[in-house]
Amino acid sequence: MLLTKQVLAFRPNKMDWIFATKTFLAGMLALYVAFALNLAYPIWAIGTVFVIANPFSGMTSSKSVYRALGTLLGAVVSVAVTPLLINTPWLFTLFLAAWVGGCLYISLLDRTPRSYVFMLAGYTTVIISYNIIYSIDTASMFDMAVGRFLEILVGVVCSAIVTTTIFPLHIGPAVAARVSKTFKDTKTLFDQILLNPSELGNYSTALSQIARDIAEIHVMAVHLSYEKSTLQGMTKPLQEMLHQLSMLVANLVAMAERIKQLDQMDRQYRVQLQVIHDHSAAFLKDDQDIQEQTLNLLPENFEQDFTRLMATVPAEQQVILASLKMDIRHFIQNIRAIRLIWQRIQQGDASLPESVTPLSTTYPNLHRDHGVAVRGGISAFIVVIIATGFWILSGWKAGFMMAEMAAISACILTAMDNPVPALKMFVRGNIYAGVLVFIYAYGIFPHVTSFWELALVLAPFVIYCLMMFPHPPLTGIALPLLMGTIMGLNLQNHYTLDQVFFFDATIGSVLGPIISIYIIHLVRAMSPEITVQRILSLHYKAIRQALYLPYGVPFRIHLRSMLDRIGILNTKMVQSEKLKTQINLALVETSAVIDLTRLQELMHRLDSEQAILVSLEDLQQGLDDYFRAKENVQQQLIAELHQQVILKISQLKKEAQQLEHAETSWRIQMSLNNIRSSLCHEPAQLKEDRTYALTDSKKY
Repeated sequence: MLLTKQVLAFRPNKMDWIFATKTFLAGMLALYVAFALNLAYPIWAIGTVFVIANPFSGMTSSKSVYRALGTLLGAVVSVAVTPLLINTPWLFTLFLAAWVGGCLYISLLDRTPRSYVFMLAGYTTVIISYNIIYSIDTASMFDMAVGRFLEILVGVVCSAIVTTTIFPLHIGPAVAARVSKTFKDTKTLFDQILLNPSELGNYSTALSQIARDIAEIHVMAVHLSYEKSTLQGMTKPLQEMLHQLSMLVANLVAMAERIKQLDQMDRQYRVQLQVIHDHSAAFLKDDQDIQEQTLNLLPENFEQDFTRLMATVPAEQQVILASLKMDIRHFIQNIRAIRLIWQRIQQGDASLPESVTPLSTTYPNLHRDHGVAVRGGISAFIVVIIATGFWILSGWKAGFMMAEMAAISACILTAMDNPVPALKMFVRGNIYAGVLVFIYAYGIFPHVTSFWELALVLAPFVIYCLMMFPHPPLTGIALPLLMGTIMGLNLQNHYTLDQVFFFDATIGSVLGPIISIYIIHLVRAMSPEITVQRILSLHYKAIRQALYLPYGVPFRIHLRSMLDRIGILNTKMVQSEKLKTQINLALVETSAVIDLTRLQELMHRLDSEQAILVSLEDLQQGLDDYFRAKENVQQQLIAELHQQVILKISQLKKEAQQLEHAETSWRIQMSLNNIRSSLCHEPAQLKEDRTYALTDSKKY
């Protein structure tokens, strides 16, 4: 009912009309070329245009390439395997099920548009193999596979020609606008954290939005290589800039947490903090080009401002202020490095500053959910076995259509937490499509005698569906409705419609997705709450791994993957307030992971005979046990281990104060404070046992 209201309330804008008209023209061109080449199934040419349709030319072009590659791989596998296994149907079914499941597993691990290649290769093999079996007496196996690839290729080429020549809409400007917005949001948040203590409680929401934006821009950047825009060829440096920008999120979180700690003690420091902010903001506002040799410059009065601040605060705030100073310094240097990279990208320079360590790695370098991928692959395996098995046992001639639709529907939406609601809409779209096919086939097509008439009668329905594509809430019904209708019409040069096959195929196209819905509901579907709990467990495991990573490129890559995981967490719409709190705390915890490596670095500096070294190793083991308990959701053990960790931190703080080397003592205390506050979420201690000379704080 809600969807019906959305469709009725839909009012297309100018860009919707342009996109729909362009795509319709590309579809008709593909259909005409397929007719002219006398291809066996021209519907795959026009269907390809609609499947890969996107308002941005870069996205359309990239999906075209991936679809062509996926179809080619599927065709090669079907031609290679079908002759060997066609006489052993159950073994053939087992192979196809394993192939589809394996391809889907790989596809779900790759969170870039490249994943389309593997998913398409899986179910394309099923489609071609089953069509070969259905038409084995009338068509050559090799000709059918080649024909399918040519049909897809015609659709891809026609789509690329139209979208890149008629009012092309490039993704480059959209990426640039998103990057500029992210920079602006970062500056706004920096101002808010340092100047508006009353709004500090809401900073996690803004940071989560920045993390989501970074993840989305990272995916959008993949398409830049497939269009001619100002950012063409800048995918790698742009993604590297986003890696560096994600590190800035950790800076901002750490700054906010230190200020919250300071506010719990005494807010008198804020007067001088505003001066520090004003000097830093003025320094960062400088619109002149940034030079690589000046990347590490700080505001002229940076050290003096903090010296004055430290002279005015109580002793218990000085360690926290030293951490804040370090975070602000890193923020300033990081933001200047990011701006330099962006400055070079806009000038067409793909090189990185020498002082910036690249974080891009070979696959995989970001969060990969192997659990979801395995369950998705297993569900696809079971769906293909059941649907194909029913076709074999029943002897139903049109059962191949059911098996094909089952395989397709088992793959296309599996990246969602719970694909079942979307698949139910997919079934509804196929049912509506069956009605429209009947109307067109028996009420309209008997009066159509030429290609221009065919285009004319299809235009109103096709264009209206296409106008809904740019609007995600409506795409779920528009895409299956359009594709179901076009594929069901089975347009050919010598058009005939077998009534028995029409009804059989319609029933099969509905039953196939129903099988998928049932299996996915049992095996794959998960609520957002369950997904969040699983990702949180991976988050706690990542904290444990960070305990033993030395600071350097491997650690920065690890931290980048943790921040990426936070971005994914914040896309989940959960109702549980407890889980919402845990998601926010996960962002805070990630910001303090760097202190684990700092402690490890300091441990290497200490004499092996010093007693504090043993205490630091005990703390390391205690944190490992604590986060292992959180990873495994052992509630009773969590509270006990938490208390033990807090006691160890308090003991270590006293031991650190007795160290002769002031710098080491100060740095250990800073890291202990951050671990206590941000990793263990323990309120700040209001009194310190010892006051340190202000000159020591200048080193940090």
